[in-house]
Amino acid sequence: MVNLEQITEFKTSPELVEKLYENSISKSYPAGSVIVNEHAHIRAIPIVVKGMLKVIRTEEDGREILLYYIKAGESCIMSFLGGLHNETSKVKAEVEEDAEILFLPVEKVSLFIKEYPEWLDYIFRLYHKRFEELLDILNAIAFKKVDERLLSLLNKKVSITGSKSIQITHEQLANELGTARVVVSRLLKQLEENGMVKLGRNKIILV
Repeated sequence: MVNLEQITEFKTSPELVEKLYENSISKSYPAGSVIVNEHAHIRAIPIVVKGMLKVIRTEEDGREILLYYIKAGESCIMSFLGGLHNETSKVKAEVEEDAEILFLPVEKVSLFIKEYPEWLDYIFRLYHKRFEELLDILNAIAFKKVDERLLSLLNKKVSITGSKSIQITHEQLANELGTARVVVSRLLKQLEENGMVKLGRNKIILV
């Protein structure tokens, strides 16, 4: 079992880790589970202990776009902001890899900010990281072609998982990029012809 104190973000804060476990509820989820939906009221803040989540924004026409990933030791800054201001969620959080998650009640978030400076530092560091990731998304949409964004997303998945074999469908990739499946399929075929990827059934291998 993975413990928070084994994760870099919390190694210097054993007392904070103890309080997080004391005040949180631990739950396990298989890949594909949705733990937060758009417009849902935020009662607790998720902290990933094991596995990975992806945070997605959905438009009214059903199109989706991937905003960022949440890895072990991280949380969702959108949940922090929504919970602290008593607002509903603006995003959907879905389990990318089987995950173990601690749920810290919203009322404890403000209390921890007052009692533990390292908790506030943790929130600020998360905010900074997510802000930079969202800027990258905006820059990619505004200035990069879809093929560049696709290759960048595949490389990011490899970097996060540590595996060059990615289990994903063309439809899922299209949703994360906010484009059509036929576009992704065509671009992947081009990448395969150029020797950059190998395509299998619901699987992409970066060469």
